[in-house]
Amino acid sequence: MPRPVIYYVRHGLTDWNVQQRLQGRHDVPLNAVGCAQAVCCAEILQGLFRRDDKTPESFNYVSSPLVRARKTMEIVRATLGLEPAGYTVEARLAEIAFGKWEGLTYFGKWEGLTYSEVMARDEHIVAERESDKWGFTPPGGESYAQVTIRIRQWYETVDKDTVVTAHGGTARAFDRASRARTATGRHPLFHRPGRGLRLRGKPARPLCMRAHLAAASG
Repeated sequence: MPRPVIYYVRHGLTDWNVQQRLQGRHDVPLNAVGCAQAVCCAEILQGLFRRDDKTPESFNYVSSPLVRARKTMEIVRATLGLEPAGYTVEARLAEIAFGKWEGLTYFGKWEGLTYSEVMARDEHIVAERESDKWGFTPPGGESYAQVTIRIRQWYETVDKDTVVTAHGGTARAFDRASRARTATGRHPLFHRPGRGLRLRGKPARPLCMRAHLAAASG
């Protein structure tokens, strides 16, 4: 029996994306460009639905709890002609936590760190990350390996074709899981037909993918 299909939409642009700041769990809202990108993703979805002879009402809709993902979902649903608030919030879809790297306190104001600021403050820790990017855990944060575990746990609850709005970090966890092989030679989490994920080059753009998911093992 075929497994559910996931349409994965990365949240739209935020000001912190533009500034190349580490957002992690910080609740940074979409900017005007990000809202327009969400409309664009909804239009892409509409075309995919028509191609596959499906209606927007036939899907479940699930979002990360962070406001940039939730706003993206609400714009997507409204553009599809659905009630904007009619979706589920799933904590396991939250962005990877960068811990202390997500911000610094300066006169009571939180600001995200740029990568150069992280390098200047925690150069030895950055060197550790470069030696094992997947297993490395930032101070007070989590690793991509840990994110993959919670994403896999969430997927095991999915029983219907679903539209997801989430983040680049969780998308990377999907991507890594798709390339990891089990002892049987099958992808443990999902397989992407066609062009698949495109994360590099323009990380602030939302992406829309169609992923045929297979049951996780191990």
